[in-house]
Amino acid sequence: MNFNILALDARQQVVSLKLDAANAAIASDQVRNQGLTLISLESQGWRLPGRAARFPSTLFSLELLSLLEAGLNLVEALQTLTEKEAHGERQEVLSGLLAALHRGEPFSLAVAGFPQHFSPLYVATLKASERTGSMREALGRYIAYQEELERVRKKVVSASIYPAILMVVGTLVIGFLMFYVVPRFASVYEDMASTLPFFSQLLLGFGNLVRNHAAPIAVAFAAILSLGAWGFSRAGFRAWLNTRLWRVPGLGARMKVYQLARLYRTAGMLLKAGIPAVKALDMVRDLLAAHLRPQLMQAKNLIEEGKPMSAALAAAGLATPVASRMMAVGERGGDMGQMFMQIARFHDDEVARYIDWFTRAFEPLLMAVLGSAVGLVVVLMYMPIFELAGSIN
Repeated sequence: MNFNILALDARQQVVSLKLDAANAAIASDQVRNQGLTLISLESQGWRLPGRAARFPSTLFSLELLSLLEAGLNLVEALQTLTEKEAHGERQEVLSGLLAALHRGEPFSLAVAGFPQHFSPLYVATLKASERTGSMREALGRYIAYQEELERVRKKVVSASIYPAILMVVGTLVIGFLMFYVVPRFASVYEDMASTLPFFSQLLLGFGNLVRNHAAPIAVAFAAILSLGAWGFSRAGFRAWLNTRLWRVPGLGARMKVYQLARLYRTAGMLLKAGIPAVKALDMVRDLLAAHLRPQLMQAKNLIEEGKPMSAALAAAGLATPVASRMMAVGERGGDMGQMFMQIARFHDDEVARYIDWFTRAFEPLLMAVLGSAVGLVVVLMYMPIFELAGSIN
C-alpha cells in the first residue's frame, strides 16, 4: 500500500515523501527511523468512485500522537491536521473537533460529538486519559489495540481468500457444464435415450429440463440470489445464521474463543485506561455475539456483588481454563488490564494456529471434491461415446 507523507526534518522544515508499506503503523515507523517527525500520513488505496471516505480514526490517532510527541499541544496538532485537509469529510470532522476545543469543551466530549466516526471505546479511553493527563499513552494504547484486531482480522481474511476462490471457480465450472454443456449433449443423445446408462439418463434428463424450461429456471435462480442477498442484509437473518454456525461441533468452540479474545483485549485496554471493571464490561457488551451478552451481564452482576473477575467470568461461562488461571494471577499482581491483554494474545495465537491447520486440511479436500464433481459430470456425458467406441471395436 502506498502512502503520501508529510513530516518535519531535523531543521524543522516540512518534507513530502511517498512510502510503500503494509499498513499505516509500519509506514509511521519507517518515517521515525529516518529521523523525521510525522505530520500526516494518507493512504493511496483504491476506493469506489464517488464514495466518501470514512474518517480513519486509527490513522488520525497515529498522526495526532506523532504531533504530540513532537512537542505540539493538542490545539496546535489539530490545527496542523485541519490545514492539510483542503476539503471533504475529514476536514469537516477535524474542523468540528477544533471548534469544540475553542469553545472550551474537553477533547473526549468533542470526539463524542461524532459518534459515526469514533466508537464509545475511543471516547472512554480519551475521557480516562483526561483525568490522568496521559493523552499520548491513551492514543498509544488505542493504536496498539486496533493493530492487534487488524492482525487477527487479516489472518482470517487471508486464510479465507484461497478457499473462497476455489469454491467460486468450481461452482462456475460446474454451473457452466450443467446449464450450458449438458443441455447440448442431451439434444445429441435424444434418439438413444433408452440405451444410455442409468446415471447418464438422469444427467441428460436434467439437461433436457434446462433446455426446455430455460426462462423459468433463470427467473427462479435470480429470485433465489435476490432473496439470499436480502436475507444477508437483515441483521435478524445474520444472527440466526450465526447461531446455527455456533452449533457446529468444533467450529462453535473456536468461534467462542475468538469472541472471548476480543472481550479480553477490549476489557484490558479499558482497565489499563483506568475505567472500572463493571463499566468496562458494559462497554464491551456489543462486541459479543447476541447469545453471549446475557452471560456477560451475569458476570457483571456477580462482580457488583463482590466476586473477583476471574470467578465471575468463569461462573458465567466466559473464561477458558487458561484464562481463569491467568486472571487469578493478574488479580494477585494487581494489573488485570495487562493480564487481559496477555490472555487475548494467547487466545489469538490459538485461533491463528487453528485457522492455519484448517486451511491446510480444507484446501486439498475442497479441490478433491470440486475435481471429483467436474470429473463425474464429464464422465457421465461421455460414457455413451465410450460404450459406442467399445461396441465398434
